[in-house]
Amino acid sequence: MEKVILLRIGEIFLKGKNKSYFDNSLINNIKRHLSGINYKFVKSQNRYYLEDFKEEDLDEIVDRVKKVFGLHSLSIATKVKNSEEEIKDNILEYAPHEGQSFRVTCTRADKTFPYKSYEFAAKMGGVILANVKNVEVDLHEPDVVISIDIRESGYTYIFSQKIMCAQGMPVGTAGKGMLLLSGGFDSPVAGWRMARRGMRISAIHFHSYPHTSLQAKEKVIDLAKVMTEYCGDIDLFIVPFTKIQEAIHEHCRADFMITIMRRIMIMIAERIAKANECGALITGESLAQVASQTVESITSTNQAVELLPVFRPLIGMDKSEIIETAEHIGTAKLSELPYPDCCTVFLPDFPVIKPKLQVAIDEQAKLVDLEALIQDAIDNTEKMRLKPSYTEE
Repeated sequence: MEKVILLRIGEIFLKGKNKSYFDNSLINNIKRHLSGINYKFVKSQNRYYLEDFKEEDLDEIVDRVKKVFGLHSLSIATKVKNSEEEIKDNILEYAPHEGQSFRVTCTRADKTFPYKSYEFAAKMGGVILANVKNVEVDLHEPDVVISIDIRESGYTYIFSQKIMCAQGMPVGTAGKGMLLLSGGFDSPVAGWRMARRGMRISAIHFHSYPHTSLQAKEKVIDLAKVMTEYCGDIDLFIVPFTKIQEAIHEHCRADFMITIMRRIMIMIAERIAKANECGALITGESLAQVASQTVESITSTNQAVELLPVFRPLIGMDKSEIIETAEHIGTAKLSELPYPDCCTVFLPDFPVIKPKLQVAIDEQAKLVDLEALIQDAIDNTEKMRLKPSYTEE
């Protein structure tokens, strides 16, 4: 008898002939998340198991594996031989407490096992009723569900708790995207959601020192570090944006300041994305959340992009939904820190809500040295590679 962790895959099972590609990516990601921990990885009949680990490592393993995109859920199970006596001897570990209801379910992949699934489930239910006082069977809404999984490998897995994992698709199976990362709630959640669809994430942040503080920069670095726990390594590009913002403030209409700023941000982001083999841009925009996120403003931003698609995974989400996700992934407390980013610099009292595209283009054209400003910002961009805390040095 030993404790193992049973891992269930997510929607990978829907893949056809190329399923092995997704399987291999997921296995590699699991192993990467478990760097530094001793364990044995077993794949058997389309199932994954983690075995031979130290008991004191169990909680750490579960915490890390829960963050692997591509896994649906996991269970901590007892592994025994396909023996009625061994199963009977271990099932009481998962029995309900007095006053609780329960149900026993059984799957029997090993057809040589002498009982049918429903027969054995009823038999083990009888064992629990005979040994635990004041419990009852409830087949519809039980307090405890005890599962018995009898496999062709000759081993049976007994478990009761199903712990949900990150789900989605394995990171690295859907290309690479460049996330425009600010210090707010939205953009980290946007990057997380795209990584959940299998996209490897790089990030770009626009910093306007001394108009914004060095704490604002560190805040974004810390946000990206939290994201690495799910997304793996992240290349973070920090772009000096001060000169560009000062030029916009000097030459362009105040009400179009945000519009022009976002157009130039997306232009720079696309160039750095192309230079670093990213196939898409990712933003945290949510429709109608702020003045720069109207249909007209988004149209103006899109027009400044030459080639790459712009993904907006939060476009239909409420702010409450976004904050709930931020709390779940661990970025919310950092996003609450009072260190404003460059979007607050020279902020006009009344930004245009529905900018006309041609006016935006005309205002941007007033920046006669824009190309030189953009190239200077790119040339002075700081790049750092952030790694998850579980990565071995």
